[in-house]
Amino acid sequence: MCRLMGFVSTDEKTLVEAAGKEFTEFAALSARHGDGWGIATCNAQEHADLLIEPTRAMDSKAFDKASHELKSNGALLHLRWATGGLAINEGNTHPFTYRDYSFTHNGAINPPDALEPFIEPKYSVLRRGETDSESYFYLIITEIEKYGVERGIVSAVKIIQKNCDYSSINCMFLTPTEYFVVNEHHDEKIPHGELPGYYDLFYRTDGREVLVASSGWTQTGWLEIPNHNLMKVDRATLEIEFVNL
Repeated sequence: MCRLMGFVSTDEKTLVEAAGKEFTEFAALSARHGDGWGIATCNAQEHADLLIEPTRAMDSKAFDKASHELKSNGALLHLRWATGGLAINEGNTHPFTYRDYSFTHNGAINPPDALEPFIEPKYSVLRRGETDSESYFYLIITEIEKYGVERGIVSAVKIIQKNCDYSSINCMFLTPTEYFVVNEHHDEKIPHGELPGYYDLFYRTDGREVLVASSGWTQTGWLEIPNHNLMKVDRATLEIEFVNL
């Protein structure tokens, strides 16, 4: 299980600048979600760049430097809490990237190999780890090849809904032109010891930035993304649309 954050904006900025003074509170969630962190940046019309480390974010000098100094007008941040006995290593650390696409996931999909029959072999061989999350990512890439980005994401979600048991398939998917957030989870399957609303996702926008993040820190005045919905943000206009899943 994990914590997610992502933003797109009209100006290049750091994660700290995007999230504001409460960013340290979000980073502190790595006290429990401490099995790795990663940042993917993707400026408009450019490829995705990736920085990952299989360590606790709040203890990492590299994380502190990147969150305060790495500027972009679009980025994803992931704090990992490894589940299912999966190894803590770089291969299993989010985000995952392919060309100019980047992706993060929070949740668990069972059985772990359930998605393999739906993934094109040419993408399966690109794996750098063993997580269900990376399978989810390459399932989306497979479906995008058939249908385009938005329809491909929706198609991947529907495949999982039909064929898998899952706690959450909440994810963020960033391209040079669009930012997608899937909110699809089962509230009754939150991790033991976590409060209700663990899987909820919230966003805020001021016309120059759209910021989305998991719960568990101060989000006063933020809006909740409805469960069973895809949120789509046009990076040129920052216009937001919702699609029911």
